[in-house]
Amino acid sequence: MARALARQLLDEDAAELFEGLDRTEIRALAALLGDETLADLLSQLDEHDAADILEQLPVEHAADVLEEIDPDDAADIIVQVDPDFSEDILVAMEPSDAAEIRELMAYRPDTAGGIMTPEFVAMEPGLRADRAIAALRKVAEEAETIYYVYITDPEEHLLGVLSLHRLVLSRPDALVEQLMFPDPVRVNVNDDQEYVARLLTERNFLAIPVVDDENRLMGIVTADDVADVLEDEATEDIERLGGSAPLSEPYLRASPALLFRKRIVWLLVLFMAQFVTLEVYDHYKGVLKEQLVLAMFVPILIGTGGNVGSQTVTTIIRAMAVGEAAPRHFVRILGKEIATALGLGVVMGTLMFARGAITDGREFGLTVGLTVGVLIIWAATVGAMLPLILSKLRVDPAVVSAPFISSLVDATGLVIYFTVAGLILHVG
Repeated sequence: MARALARQLLDEDAAELFEGLDRTEIRALAALLGDETLADLLSQLDEHDAADILEQLPVEHAADVLEEIDPDDAADIIVQVDPDFSEDILVAMEPSDAAEIRELMAYRPDTAGGIMTPEFVAMEPGLRADRAIAALRKVAEEAETIYYVYITDPEEHLLGVLSLHRLVLSRPDALVEQLMFPDPVRVNVNDDQEYVARLLTERNFLAIPVVDDENRLMGIVTADDVADVLEDEATEDIERLGGSAPLSEPYLRASPALLFRKRIVWLLVLFMAQFVTLEVYDHYKGVLKEQLVLAMFVPILIGTGGNVGSQTVTTIIRAMAVGEAAPRHFVRILGKEIATALGLGVVMGTLMFARGAITDGREFGLTVGLTVGVLIIWAATVGAMLPLILSKLRVDPAVVSAPFISSLVDATGLVIYFTVAGLILHVG
């Protein structure tokens, strides 16, 4: 029965199954599952949910469970636990396990040091291949996965990396320094986690070594580690593109007060931006009185510009997030987007000309048709340029949210509209 329940917990949403349990029931269930199974379960949960469960356990039991979790995951969980209780847990743990977690907690969570695991296999360069294989057999009895063998000197400086395939197929008397790949790709403990994730995925590595400023090997970042990073970064970008600051915890755990704080700043910025649109309206109110038909087409014109700007900025930010585009591609990106906008402008402008001509004659049709064409090119240009410029300035390009682009295009689009109307219809 206990094994069946464990499988059910690991296969389903364990967080929901724990929701209705009080402390006594959680402790009983934890004892029934055993330390190893509970550790596997907590590793699969969001760190906030895992911390909530861990806080319901006695200190000694919580320490035993945390010792079964990979150090990098354990560090993520323990920082979400109440500080006093987390310190009690660390004191109750095996000193070596607690030391690894404390070391990881010292790094910022969004850096290579914050997501790395200190569990790796390192050997000295003078070791023979047959002895290296014998040593690996012993390590494999305890280690879950061995990605690569890292070659270090006595001071733990990283010298090279050796694949298991190459080691197994080598001569028994060959030295590992003869088999290793010298000067491997590495990252610094303070490198941003998004950079590390992109580097690992682009190179198709199983793991990448993490070194300190003196090139001492501190840990490794694995493909499993960066999968979570990429998910978190994508979530943040989506939230920013929607005009909201990223949440620091899962949505269902966020209080209305937190959601208010995350949204109000951007809403106020966008709200104030709309005042510019009102000023433009006020400036051209004489034109609107003279040609009331102009007002009919304002919503569709600025709406089209906003849609094009939103499409462009979303496409560019996504391309930058997955490494397909960068500020150095500025000219290529701008040319591509302007060319695309020209095609869109011809199609949309032709349709707008036809609709405007039906409404108020050919001159008016030419006014709205030309306006929508110019507006589409302008919106695409702004949507392409701003993310690239911000990235060059080391500002997250995702802050250029779709609502922000729409607000910007609204105001400038009206200026374009009334300027074209003045040139063709001789109003204003």
